[in-house]
Amino acid sequence: MYLLPAIDILGGRAVRLAKGDYAQVTTYADDPGLQAQLFEEDGAAWIHVVDLDGAKSGRPDNLAVVERILKLTKLKVEVGGGVRSLETAERLLDAGATRVILGTALVRDPDFAQAAVERFGADALVAGIDAKGGEAAVTGWTEGSGVAAADLARRMAGLGYEHLVFTDIARDGMQTGVDPAAYAAMAEAFGNPVIVSGGIATAADILALRPIADAVEGVIAGRAVYEGTLSVADGVAACAGTLALSDQLAAEERPLTLQDLEG
Repeated sequence: MYLLPAIDILGGRAVRLAKGDYAQVTTYADDPGLQAQLFEEDGAAWIHVVDLDGAKSGRPDNLAVVERILKLTKLKVEVGGGVRSLETAERLLDAGATRVILGTALVRDPDFAQAAVERFGADALVAGIDAKGGEAAVTGWTEGSGVAAADLARRMAGLGYEHLVFTDIARDGMQTGVDPAAYAAMAEAFGNPVIVSGGIATAADILALRPIADAVEGVIAGRAVYEGTLSVADGVAACAGTLALSDQLAAEERPLTLQDLEG
């Protein structure tokens, strides 16, 4: 597992939404590029970037901001939001993005989803599935798709996709903890490990994913790293399995036991 601190861009700023609600916005940084540099300095190797304006409009409205992030850092960047053409995906990849996330297009334009994986290859793309009540949401989470998230995951696997970000919308931006069973089920449907998104509040939430580690590729953290309930360093260590025992116990809020000492 690896950590992906999140940068969601709205109006050129780094923000977080509560439960995907554009009316519940908290701004954390006026310059997403400088925020990305801070994440890099704190030990992140990856970041997860979403153009929230683009997710609603269907256009890459904050492409210049994404390009600035790519120029200012050496981070591996997966980026999505408004990627609904091969040209947009190609521009992002040419600018230096490691992976491009396709979301709404997976449902609305399956021919494009197939053409993208044929043109760019599975390792350059991510299937982004955001779900509420088991249903995949589209258009920046503002509409239901009528498609079950698990069925969409199976469909993407059939097209050859190997990376998938699964967001639990009800938990996203709420720091309410994760539901490991939901991610294990999605990984089973997809046939590959998935990237966890939604609900991460502390290192304990990452540690709670250890029993399903084979089903988890990475972990996205947003509000938690901005508000200080999870440091990037601890998140990176928790994902890598190198978090110090004392920090693990503190995250779990429990005392040291003989079993801990015996490994």
